[in-house]
Amino acid sequence: ADSSIVVLDPYSSFADGMNVLFIVADDLRPALGCYGDSLVKSPNIDQLASRSIVFQNAYAQQAVCAPSRVSFLTGRRPDTTRLYDFHSYWRVHAGNYSTIPQYFKENGYTTMSVGKVFHPGISSNHSDDYPYSWSMPPFHPSAEKYENSKTCKGKDGELHANLVCPVDVAEVPLGTLPDIQSTEEARRLLNIMKIKNRKFFLAVGYHKPHIPLRYPQEFLKLYPLENITLAPDPRVPQELPAVAYNPWMDIRQREDVQALNVSFPYGPIPEDFQRQIRQSYFAAVSYLDTQVGLLLHALDDVGLSNNTIVMFTADHGWSLGEHGEWAKYSNFDVATRVPLMFYVPGKTYSFARPGERIFPYLDPFTHASDSVAAGKAKKMVELVSLFSTLAELAGLWVPPVCPEPSFHVALCTEGPSIVQHFNSTEEEEEEEDDTDYDNDYDIEDDHEEPIAFSQYPRPADTPQGDSDKPELKDIKIMGYSMRTVDYRYTVWVGFNPSNFSANLQDVHAGELYMVGSDPNEDHNIYNSSLHGTLVKKFLRFLRR
Repeated sequence: ADSSIVVLDPYSSFADGMNVLFIVADDLRPALGCYGDSLVKSPNIDQLASRSIVFQNAYAQQAVCAPSRVSFLTGRRPDTTRLYDFHSYWRVHAGNYSTIPQYFKENGYTTMSVGKVFHPGISSNHSDDYPYSWSMPPFHPSAEKYENSKTCKGKDGELHANLVCPVDVAEVPLGTLPDIQSTEEARRLLNIMKIKNRKFFLAVGYHKPHIPLRYPQEFLKLYPLENITLAPDPRVPQELPAVAYNPWMDIRQREDVQALNVSFPYGPIPEDFQRQIRQSYFAAVSYLDTQVGLLLHALDDVGLSNNTIVMFTADHGWSLGEHGEWAKYSNFDVATRVPLMFYVPGKTYSFARPGERIFPYLDPFTHASDSVAAGKAKKMVELVSLFSTLAELAGLWVPPVCPEPSFHVALCTEGPSIVQHFNSTEEEEEEEDDTDYDNDYDIEDDHEEPIAFSQYPRPADTPQGDSDKPELKDIKIMGYSMRTVDYRYTVWVGFNPSNFSANLQDVHAGELYMVGSDPNEDHNIYNSSLHGTLVKKFLRFLRR
């Protein structure tokens, strides 16, 4: 038989042997052209989107680095990883759960980690979970150690540890930046995989736009300050419960913010500096975009774009002044919603012909972005679904649904595969009233719309110095939040860190936003509405 003719049964085994390029950005909200942001210049990610299925409503399970990453890399929710802070390793503290790269490694893939994939430190056993997850020791860029040092030139001509930190790359230590080094290493590894003809899973974790907003200074030219607006809702909403507010301690510790003498906990930051933060965040996104573009260009260079699945996402979002908040550390959309897209050769985009490039590099300084996503799915999806989704896309056996409890089960997932949504158009989704989830995942026994769940811990009912990142022993309250296409419903309940239990009768506060009429989640109607049905859904989820 002619081996060049393959009859494909979509998403069953057609992707057998496909490589995986798993790209994760740090603190990236969907401030991208492909998500409708007309200000941000992101031509390379937009080009990837135009060849991918793009999920418009994808959510992280906790809006802080280590808990989110451990959750999506294990396919378990934070209540199962028992990681809400940065200070425990799930294999010791919760259960010996398999990870996405570990599963691919056990299925014959060479698995490699470049940059920030797992959060470094104790939460990944000071080894990025090597050797369980990776075939070789993970790569960390040498320039990483200078990220928080005094490398930002101030108006006084001195060097500072600032939040807003455009730099001349030639002048910084080592003459490079971490994400530039990560792209170089990833390109080197792609070349080796090509030469050795190895099936691979390559995870590349970029540091930007995580603070400090440190990026090559030329990217500022893309965002003249006069074009930068404030957030549409820059004030703390009157009906916002104090427990829900995050006082953005991490940015307060930067020298340029300290100099502003902003009051605790609500601020506000002076408007001119708000604009500078937003300007530098967008500039850091465009810098990130160039690195993603160079990486995808390298995939073309080695001729692997026709047999490599590319996934692009972020660990969580980042508030840019909405609700008077900055950083992550909350349950709002701006903190929990992330970009999520999958490029699947031959399915989301046609195979490249010989000599044809799928991902030509696009210069954000000269390219006007005109890309439209190949397919947009509006279904509510969660990052906890990445494990089962990537397994299905690669033609591997999809891990089973976790039993309850699942601390003793090494291989299972709490997120259903979302591959079934790849073929549904926006119009079809709008016509559907029910969910396609397996019954194991139904919140109700009857058909119901998908729900994305997030949560965030707090040490007290009012903002404290450790409200953003309370240690496990200090957590007194857990805010559980469910987001549907129509609303966000959050309940803040008592939490006992010694046995990881939430007391659902001990309700401290609640939030309800009808996002159709209140898309920015500014008008909390929890205290002025009946929500018995929502309580039932919420309890079903927490008790399953």
